[in-house]
Amino acid sequence: MKRYLILLLFTFQGLMAQVQFEAKVTKTTLGVNERLRIDFIMNVDGDNFEQPAFEGFRVVAGPSQQVSQSWINGRSSFQKAYSYILQPVQKGTVTIRQASIEFNGQVYKTAPIKIVVTNAVAQERDPNDRPQGAGSETLDLVAEISKTNPYLNEPITVVYKLYFNNIGVTGFKELAKPKYNDFWNQNIEIQRLTTEEGTHNGQRCYFVILKKTILYPQKSGKLTIEPLSLDIGVQLPTNRRDMFGQMILSEDNKIVSAGAKTINVKPLPEASKPEGFSGAVGKFNFTVTPSKTTLKNGESLDLFVSATGSGNMKLFTLPKPVVPNALEMYDPVHDEKVTTSLSGMSGRISDKYTIIPQYKGKYAIKPMQFSYFDLSTGSYKTITSQEIMVDVLDGPMQAEANTAANASKNVIAKTEQFKYIRTKTTLLSIAKNDFYGSNLYYGLLLLPFIIIPIIILAKKKKEAIDSDVTGNRIRMNNKLAKKYLSEAKKQLNNKEPFYIALEKAMHNFLKAKLHIETSEMSKDNIREVLLSRSANPETVQSFIDLTENCEFARYAPASSASIQQDYDKAVLIISELEKQIV
Repeated sequence: MKRYLILLLFTFQGLMAQVQFEAKVTKTTLGVNERLRIDFIMNVDGDNFEQPAFEGFRVVAGPSQQVSQSWINGRSSFQKAYSYILQPVQKGTVTIRQASIEFNGQVYKTAPIKIVVTNAVAQERDPNDRPQGAGSETLDLVAEISKTNPYLNEPITVVYKLYFNNIGVTGFKELAKPKYNDFWNQNIEIQRLTTEEGTHNGQRCYFVILKKTILYPQKSGKLTIEPLSLDIGVQLPTNRRDMFGQMILSEDNKIVSAGAKTINVKPLPEASKPEGFSGAVGKFNFTVTPSKTTLKNGESLDLFVSATGSGNMKLFTLPKPVVPNALEMYDPVHDEKVTTSLSGMSGRISDKYTIIPQYKGKYAIKPMQFSYFDLSTGSYKTITSQEIMVDVLDGPMQAEANTAANASKNVIAKTEQFKYIRTKTTLLSIAKNDFYGSNLYYGLLLLPFIIIPIIILAKKKKEAIDSDVTGNRIRMNNKLAKKYLSEAKKQLNNKEPFYIALEKAMHNFLKAKLHIETSEMSKDNIREVLLSRSANPETVQSFIDLTENCEFARYAPASSASIQQDYDKAVLIISELEKQIV
C-alpha cells in the first residue's frame, strides 16, 4: 500500500510540473562568416514539433534530436532537444521566429530571438575542422591596397583576390558588397576570370582576381572601406575512395571576407596653397587656345581652355577667362576625354567658350592661371597662359556706338540737328474695305458651329479618361518607370553601360520616392523602408535581386535576350512599387 502511495505521489508531482519549451543559441552577435547553433529544448515529450522558417539564415546542419531521461534520488527528469547549425546570409538584425510543440492538447511556443549579424570577422583556422584525411586547404579572400596613406584626391587601387589550394571552388555568391564612403570610385572591368599561380602566407597556391577598383579619397582623416564577403561553394577532399579508386569529394559552403580596411588620408598643405586652386591633384599641362585672333564684323571665335595629363581629371574645375566688355562671352561647353585604369585617370578635359566682338578694335584676353598639387614633388605648381590679342577689323567703333545710344535718348548735338530726320516715308491708303460681307465676317459667323461639336467631343473624351482611374494610374506608373530607365534603354546593346545605367535608375527611383541618399542604400535599409511603406515583400525582394544582379551581370556573359529581360523586369518592378508605396 505504501509503494502505491509513493507512486501516486510522483505521478501527481509529474502532472503538476510546469511544461518548459525554450530556444537557446550559442551567440546573439556574430559575423556574416560565422555560424551559430540553436537548440529547441523541452522538458516533456511534446508532439508535432514545427521549426521556424529561419529567415536570413541557411541551415548548414540539422535537425538533430537528443533525448535524455534520468532518475536521481527519487526524482525523474526528462529532456528532449532539436538542434540546428545556422549560417547567416546577410548583415543586419535578424529574428529567429517561434517554434511550437503540442502536449496534452495544448500548443507551446518558444520566444523569438534577435540575432545581430555584423561584418565578417577574422577567424582562426581549427586544424581539426576538416574532413578526415584531407590535406592543408587554403581559401582566403584578400583586398590588396596600393597605398594606405595617400593625399587627398590621390588615386589608390583595391584588388580583390581569392586564394585557394587543395580545394575545389564550384561557384560563389556575394553576401556583402564593399562600400567606399567618402571615396570617388570606379570599377575596372575584368574581361574574364582566370586562375593564376602565386604565393600567399609563404605558400604556393592559386588565385583569381575577382574585382579591381580605383579610388580617389574625397575627405582627409581615417576612412574605412567596408569588406567584400562571399559565400563560396567548395569541394573538399576526404580519405574515402569510390569503387574506381577515385577520391570522394565532400560538398560544402565557406564564407570568406576581405576584412575592413582603414585608409589614413593626408590633407593637402594649406600654407602654400595658391589662390584659385580648385583641387587638381596629379601631373598636368594647361593651355588656352583661340580658334583665331583676327575677326571681321559679325564673326565669332572659340576659346579652348584645357588641361591634359594624369590625376583626378573629373574632380576639379578649370579657370574661367576674363574678357573685356566689348567681347560678349557665352557659357562654356564642357568636354571630357578621360580613361580610367589601375594607375588612375588620364586624358584631357576642356571648356569651349564662344566669344563675339561688339565693336571694332584690338582687345586683350588676360593671362589665365591653373594650379595643381604635384604628387611626385609634394608641392603646388602653377601654369600661366599667354595673353591673347583679338583684332576686330571692321564694324562700329565703341565711341560711335555710344553716340548713337545717346541720340536714341534725344541727346542730339547742335551741329547735327537734322541728322535724324527721315528722308523717305511710306504712305498708306485711308480707304478701308467693309467688314460686312468679307471673308473674315463669314469665317467668324461659322466658327461657333465648328468649335461647339469639337468641345463636346473633347469633353466626353476627357470624362472617359478621367473615369478610368486604374488605367490612368498604370499609364502614370509606366511613364515614371520609363523616365528613370530611358538611359538604360539607350544602352541595350552595350552590356556594361546598360547595367551601370540600370543600377543608377533603380537607385534614383528610390531617391525620388523614399527621399533617401545613396549612402543609406544598404539591402537591409531598402527592404525595411519599402516594407514600412506597404510594398509587397515579393516585389521588394525582386527589386533587391535585380540591383544585386546588375553588379554580377557586368562581368558575366550576357545575351541580348537576358539584357532585354532585365530591362522589362525593371520597368515592371518600378511600376509595381509606384502603385504599392504609400
